[in-house]
Amino acid sequence: MISFVGAGPGDSDLITVKGLKLLNAADVIIYAGSLVSKDILSGIKEGAKVFDSAKMTLEEVIEEFTKAEEAGLNTVRLHTGDPSIYGAIKEQIDTLDLLGYKYEVIPGVTSATAACARIAKEFTLPEVSQTLIITRMEGRTKVPETEKLAELAKHKTSMAIYLSASLTEKVQAALLEGYEDPNTPVVIAYKATWADEKIIYTNIANLVKDAKEHNITKHALILVGNFINAHYERSKLYDPSFSTEYRKAHE
Repeated sequence: MISFVGAGPGDSDLITVKGLKLLNAADVIIYAGSLVSKDILSGIKEGAKVFDSAKMTLEEVIEEFTKAEEAGLNTVRLHTGDPSIYGAIKEQIDTLDLLGYKYEVIPGVTSATAACARIAKEFTLPEVSQTLIITRMEGRTKVPETEKLAELAKHKTSMAIYLSASLTEKVQAALLEGYEDPNTPVVIAYKATWADEKIIYTNIANLVKDAKEHNITKHALILVGNFINAHYERSKLYDPSFSTEYRKAHE
């Protein structure tokens, strides 16, 4: 069996219980060494084979999967964050389907929710934003025309921008075009939940300047939107005047 496991955002305690059990029982582990803390490997079993996928091609990863399957071994493919978000698991899974190998995907905590937790905010505030857009700035990997950052920003909702810390000038220009208000709040979350985490509060107008001042060019998520510091309406869910299937409204 091959298990794709989300390692979480950085803090080794944030892997799921199921993910950790699979990891510690695995015979073969292929992990993203450039993005996953080595602390997470502290409990793996003696004799487990460990490979750093940062130094491997897709073909080399598949070769190790094949060797493990032919030997009847359990493999964990350990991905940073959640495997379903910029995890590049589809191309691996499609190959496994062709080879007839069994696999499973174990979710993980992604950096967007980790960063939001670190600033103790909520993406979905009543009357402020009920939508979260997860996206990236176009770089070497193209994005569909309808998903250009400037177009998405026109919704003026909560946004989490991945894989774009080296493109802050382009990000800033796109956000200014979409949000229009240069004072729209921004948080730059560098290595959220890691020991060397940096959380920088800024706005669209100062995004580039503040990123440069803190020497941030990679490993950072950009959060944008009025959820960061806006006034909001109370949630109806716990409002005494609002009925639910569990309780009656009362004055």
